[in-house]
Amino acid sequence: MRSKYHILPFLANGHVETIFAALTRVAPQVQYARTQLDMPDGGAVALDYEDLQADLPFNLDRDLPGDAPVLILLPGLTGGSHDSYVRHMVGAARRTGIRTICFNSRGTSTGPVLTPQFYSASYTGDLREVVQHIRGKYRDSVLLAAGWSLGANILVRYLGEEGEGTPIVAAVSMCNPFDLVKSDANFQKGFSRLYNSRLASSLSAIFRSHRHIFEQSQDPRPYDLQRAANSKTIREFDDAITRISFGWPSVAEYYAGSGSCHSIPSVRIPLLCLQAENDPIAPCQAIPFEALAENPNCTLVTTPAGGHLGWVAGRGAPFGAPWSDQVALEWLNSTLLELYRTGRLAKGQHEADPSRVADRREPPVRQGQPSGKCLTPK
Repeated sequence: MRSKYHILPFLANGHVETIFAALTRVAPQVQYARTQLDMPDGGAVALDYEDLQADLPFNLDRDLPGDAPVLILLPGLTGGSHDSYVRHMVGAARRTGIRTICFNSRGTSTGPVLTPQFYSASYTGDLREVVQHIRGKYRDSVLLAAGWSLGANILVRYLGEEGEGTPIVAAVSMCNPFDLVKSDANFQKGFSRLYNSRLASSLSAIFRSHRHIFEQSQDPRPYDLQRAANSKTIREFDDAITRISFGWPSVAEYYAGSGSCHSIPSVRIPLLCLQAENDPIAPCQAIPFEALAENPNCTLVTTPAGGHLGWVAGRGAPFGAPWSDQVALEWLNSTLLELYRTGRLAKGQHEADPSRVADRREPPVRQGQPSGKCLTPK
């Protein structure tokens, strides 16, 4: 990876960079074509494909080849294809010859909610259906994946569950909370309580839009609908809805069992984990340094700054694409070239050979700090 991270002096604080990026990052214009994918339980998710035939001024390369690599995108909690960081990745991937498909979890980005169930940090069933659907639609393409925040947690859990069985050949995890117990504890402190409140408000708003689905269903599970509609924290919403939907006895057990830190040892494809050490939402202390170091399929890159979904640096700074886009795409493309060069991925063969991928012995890379240490977010 050639893209060095240079901190902008006025954005060295994680809170400042997080908020600056959220409020000032300009979202590029992207035209989507949406497909509803029905799930076996009667629910549905929304898949947004970039419409390369749309009459937009930047659509100079409308004809991606039919076998272009496909990158599945998983946004963060309450996020979706409308978010600026997702749109920037869509455009950046297209310019490198990669097709993107954004997986919007149930109820996000105005997606459908047809049953009394949303999504969770632990549930990978919907992603599994999405991957198989896309595998069937693009049989001549290699499949890649990238996730941010909660989407990264779900992606890494899926990769750990599937092991060598996944048709995805390489993936990128960004701003992953990894250990939900530690991340939740961090949410209860200082300025991080603001993010907690804002995200809880978004969750409650999505719930209120679909409350009638829960009220009209014959589902006997003891949801607390009033509490969910007025949650002040993510933990409160998860206790009222999420942990009940997915069968966890308590919210504490849900958090303890749902972190993707537990899945790292079982990942069998090349995985890049990109984290900012001053991330106020996915804190440095939640990163599973030892597990990542012990799995030869995993590469960890940390930056001393970056905030959460910030990384205001690189060619797009300060108002354009995050630095992470360039790094993720450089890594994905170089990984594909290496897989082809070494014969681990033959033309027309779109599943990685885990016995060969396991031969990689790249140590985790940390930019800005010595390996094994981390900065405590201020």
